Amino acid sequence: MDKNTLKRKNFEDINRISVKCMRIIGYFLGAFYGLMVFIGDIRLKPLSVAFILCFLLVLITCFLIPLFRLYGSRMTRYVLVIVATLISVFLITVVGRYAYPIILFPIILASLYYDRTFVLFTALILSGTIFASVYYQVRFGSYSESDVYDLFLKEALPLISIVICVSFIAFFIVSRNAMMMEKYIDTAITMNENEKYLIYAFSEISESKSKETGEHIQRVAEYMRVMGHASGFDDEYNEKLATASMMHDIGKLMIPEEILDKPGKLTDEEYETLKNHVLYGEALLSGCPGEIMRLASTLAKEHHERWDGKGYLGMKGEEISYIARLMTVCDVFDALTMKRSYKRAWSAEEAYDEIIKGTGKQFDPQAVRLFIQNFDKFREIHDRIPDA
Repeated sequence: MDKNTLKRKNFEDINRISVKCMRIIGYFLGAFYGLMVFIGDIRLKPLSVAFILCFLLVLITCFLIPLFRLYGSRMTRYVLVIVATLISVFLITVVGRYAYPIILFPIILASLYYDRTFVLFTALILSGTIFASVYYQVRFGSYSESDVYDLFLKEALPLISIVICVSFIAFFIVSRNAMMMEKYIDTAITMNENEKYLIYAFSEISESKSKETGEHIQRVAEYMRVMGHASGFDDEYNEKLATASMMHDIGKLMIPEEILDKPGKLTDEEYETLKNHVLYGEALLSGCPGEIMRLASTLAKEHHERWDGKGYLGMKGEEISYIARLMTVCDVFDALTMKRSYKRAWSAEEAYDEIIKGTGKQFDPQAVRLFIQNFDKFREIHDRIPDA
């Protein structure tokens, strides 16, 4: 996973948190409205109109953003902050000093994004709307022209001063947090790359012992990436799945070389020993921490299972994990198209026909459907990464 992908994921997560904050504001508005009605200092009609407008803004925001999956849009944060600003100003205009604390909400929301410029943008918008609120009260309220100076002095300036002070504090906090986030992302990328390198190196050792190639590992990982994407997995999970697939045969490290290297047909006893590599692989990986190793352990154990239950461990149908059913198609396709001392390399089309024949027997019908839909991508990978 590269730096831009991590930043994008972090941005999407922050947008989700911001939408949740808007929902909380919706609950707050309900309680605050009840409190204002109970106090009775504000006329009911303008109070109700202001709160209805605020509720509509919250509902529209919290409904449309998830509906259209706008968490990744750069505009989403601007919409959220502008909506929060409008809610704050509506309440201040109608409720007055009772609503002063909510003026901090847009700044707090903006500070979630690790962007100093965005904090300043929010402060500017908020200050402008405060002036607009005062103008509205002068223009349409009960204030006389002689009260304008006092209104700006006693209402607008204190609020803007609060906004400026909080914005400066948020600016420096965001600046510090942004630096920490950059270091965290750089560290995460380095660790991820190191993990992938070690997994690839470890996998290549196991494949070389069984006289297979590093290209087999790369192709299978690419095939799994295609099948994962076709299954609807998100990019992060799909990348972990592709990385984990490289370790599916790690258990062969525990199998004697005279069995792995035997050019002829294995005896029944030798075949039973070879079949144990799936259990060895699971045992090697199951104690390792992290989601990639958990996925790798599942693939190592179940990649020789068959849909009809005639695989190594006798697992059948949906008893086999979905990712292992995908893995079986990818592994068999690559095995068929690879040259070995005891067989020629099949063409991609011949392997395609063989997998179709195995639908509902060796292979999950759903996995085969995905394979058929993405066969052109399989063939492109097969041609792009030939054996050395």
